[in-house]
Amino acid sequence: MNGCEADHKEPLGMVETRTLSTVTSLAIATEMLITAVSNLKTEPPSFSSGIIRLQVPINQQIGAIDWLHAQNDVLPRSFFSPRCSDPSREDLLHDLARENVNGSYDRSPVSVAGIGSAVFFRDLNPFSHDHWRSIRRFLCSRSPLIRAYGGLRFDPRGKISVEWEQFGSFYFTVPQVEFVEFGGNSMLAATVAWDEDISWTLENAIEALQETMLQVSSVIMRLRRESLGVSVVSKNHVPSEGAYHPAVTSALETIKAKNSPLSKVLTNLPFVIHLWVLMKLIVLVFGNQVVLARSTRIITDTDIDPIAWIARLQREGQDAYQFCLQPPGAPAFIGNTPERLFYRKHLGVCSEALAATRPRGDSRASDMEIERDLLTSPKDDLEFSIVRENIREKLKAICDRVIVRPQKTVRKLARVQHLYSQLAGQLRREDDEFDILTALHPTPAVCGCPVDEARLLIKQIESFDRGMYAGPVGYFGGGESEFSVGIRSALVEKGLGALIYAGTGIVSGSDSSSEWNELELKISQFTKSLEHEPALQQIN
Repeated sequence: MNGCEADHKEPLGMVETRTLSTVTSLAIATEMLITAVSNLKTEPPSFSSGIIRLQVPINQQIGAIDWLHAQNDVLPRSFFSPRCSDPSREDLLHDLARENVNGSYDRSPVSVAGIGSAVFFRDLNPFSHDHWRSIRRFLCSRSPLIRAYGGLRFDPRGKISVEWEQFGSFYFTVPQVEFVEFGGNSMLAATVAWDEDISWTLENAIEALQETMLQVSSVIMRLRRESLGVSVVSKNHVPSEGAYHPAVTSALETIKAKNSPLSKVLTNLPFVIHLWVLMKLIVLVFGNQVVLARSTRIITDTDIDPIAWIARLQREGQDAYQFCLQPPGAPAFIGNTPERLFYRKHLGVCSEALAATRPRGDSRASDMEIERDLLTSPKDDLEFSIVRENIREKLKAICDRVIVRPQKTVRKLARVQHLYSQLAGQLRREDDEFDILTALHPTPAVCGCPVDEARLLIKQIESFDRGMYAGPVGYFGGGESEFSVGIRSALVEKGLGALIYAGTGIVSGSDSSSEWNELELKISQFTKSLEHEPALQQIN
């Protein structure tokens, strides 16, 4: 059922979560759900529309990615894992709203995997407020784990290429069968959604769910996070290295042309001007930036299993989001992104600025030296300041108060390190969520600044479809929502190969050779993880 076809102004008859008894194994949970779905068919509710989630807690922690890997790969799949051990989003919101009554936070899932679609949302038209209301219609704060997982295209008005057709302009799904991993235990759930106004009855929904339940496997093999046994036969970059250097030169010429009329302002500034005013003017005067991306098609000697690939990336991605979106009959869009777009909990919202890249050092001393170089580089400071100030201004437009902490620091990942800052605000209304998404996407870190001019320049320079690369990827929920930025990502196609995406910010002072090397560094976590087959270990 495509929820976009329903009347988004008409509320659902019921939104309900039913929690069954806690069990000790996945096999028992599966059987219990099958029985509960049958009982629902025998004693159906009388509403003409609704969504019901049946969930069984399991007194055992099982990896959601391991469960997903064991399921039928013909069914639509989804996976989302927030950054592990990431108290920063909660801490910042606590600091922002310390005086508010709403200071406690529910336990969040470690990761969530789903198969099938109880209801999905997809359209070729750009994501609109009406589309958002269509999704929100199926969500409720009393059922916090009913969530719509998905993402949006980077450029909703760009022409959709063949490999991205099944994703539409956006794609979200509430899975039919879902596995939720918590710290210490797990949960198996089944969801039915129906709306007679669009000819999808409860009976239709239950029969579709029963068909999916019959395909659910309870025999789970734990993926040891070792490299995959796949060899890369060839790589083809778009643009090629030969074409990339002129593209950077062209972008720099455009940036220089836009800066020249404004640069006189800075030279006439009084010497006694306050530092914070000076920094704001630097961003305004020299703050032109464009992010140029590259698509790398790899051909491999055997098929790539996208779920095993995510499991491999998790090994070095404890400080990153992992995701997988795979609509029916489509390639799998997977990612291991370090960047949060936003996290909303009730009226609190937080985001972050992440820009400028350096490799990690091969020793503590060299790593610290690279960090110092990153912190003191004028070019990287400019790139980062553009991103941070842009996000601050966007949050101020939808929030009563915005805090930034720290102004600038270094965030270290497994292979790279970036300049980093956190931002948080207090929303005026919870319903401002659509405004958060449209205000923050695209960030200067994936598009450039000014955004409209940068997006136009990208359209002129780039000769491939970014699709959902650099777009928002995450979930909408009744009480909270979270979106990452879909970078460090790949589209895993049926057959031998994948498309890997990466981008780099071009500002005044950028060097095309250095930027090309940065692209190579960013895709290395994908290409270097295709070497040894991950061993499987059965979960009892």
